[in-house]
Amino acid sequence: MDVRLDNKVALITGGSLGLGRAMALRFAEAGASVAIAARGKEALENAAVEIKKITGKDKVTACVCNVADASEVQDLHSNVVSQLGPVDILVNNAGTSQRGPFLEVSDELWQNDIDLKLFAAIRLSRLVLPSMQDKRWGRIINVLNTAAKAPGAEGAPTAVSRAAGMALTKVLAGEAAKHNVLVNALLVGLIDSNQHQIKHEKSGSDSSYENFLEQMAISNNIPMGRVGKPEEFADIACFLASDRASYLSGVAINVDGGRSPVV
Repeated sequence: MDVRLDNKVALITGGSLGLGRAMALRFAEAGASVAIAARGKEALENAAVEIKKITGKDKVTACVCNVADASEVQDLHSNVVSQLGPVDILVNNAGTSQRGPFLEVSDELWQNDIDLKLFAAIRLSRLVLPSMQDKRWGRIINVLNTAAKAPGAEGAPTAVSRAAGMALTKVLAGEAAKHNVLVNALLVGLIDSNQHQIKHEKSGSDSSYENFLEQMAISNNIPMGRVGKPEEFADIACFLASDRASYLSGVAINVDGGRSPVV
């Protein structure tokens, strides 16, 4: 099945590494013009150069932005529109794992997590929706994690922020569908990422990174017996962003190798 995004403009937050980078590359390969946003300038620019080199596509722009800051979100949207045109596809992917015992999570950490993972998605969705509605075509994908459906002990604040993101997905889907703007969520399980690479390096283990991932899959009882690949996640996101997913809205899809205890 050929999945194409020709003549579409995609904005991906958290786009410099891991899942964001993989999605940006896949979208560009499918014909989209892509804007990637993140806080780290060097990693962001390296990602943009790599995507241009692999795809031969010039319409890839890198935007340094802290999406937890409302004014920077406004500037991000303005810059993307001025460089590439109105956003057709928004992927709210920014975030990092924050978790601990409930009584040890400070107000500051709660607020930072909500600003980064929830308010960033709210603000960006509010900015892109008017043009999507005018064109009667749009896609919003909220990248969450499986704890949004099945939160565990000591999962705050991330599990709570992600659960709110799933509720936001359903609210937006219900309001935007009549304009042919489809809103869905992808819930991440254990997928090879920069965070896992850093964890492996800090562990001081003599075993290879591949062995580290294998042990992670075993200890977390992943039914498929392995950790996922960023490219596998990106393929699903590309499908959701395309016309091939034209009757799919308001769903939260687990991308976790079967690990989540709930559907």
